[in-house]
Amino acid sequence: MDELISRITDAVGIDADTAQKAVGMILGFLQKEGPADQIKQMMEAMPGVQGLIDNAPEAGGGMFGGGVMGLGSALMGLGLGMGEISGVAKQTVGFAKEKAGDGPVDEVIAAIPGLGQFV
Repeated sequence: MDELISRITDAVGIDADTAQKAVGMILGFLQKEGPADQIKQMMEAMPGVQGLIDNAPEAGGGMFGGGVMGLGSALMGLGLGMGEISGVAKQTVGFAKEKAGDGPVDEVIAAIPGLGQFV
């Protein structure tokens, strides 16, 4: 996962600690909301991802409720703006596709209402 965090810090311009939390929150959200079989394929292709998820702040809830909006609100709580959130999401999805292939990742994204417009 160091490779992904490094890519995010370079491309998005945020510090590694914030990148780790954001990636953990995003992947934790996908793990919770996505179809189990495809999530399993995706997670197995990215060793170390569960550690990021386990150490990330909880996403969702709050003023915007759950779902994609709750995740966005939680990411803003890390101090990220919309451009940074988009950058982290795109880097994370791109990395997942490199490791697990387009199929499982695209199926996860398609299964979560509203997510496709952000990645």
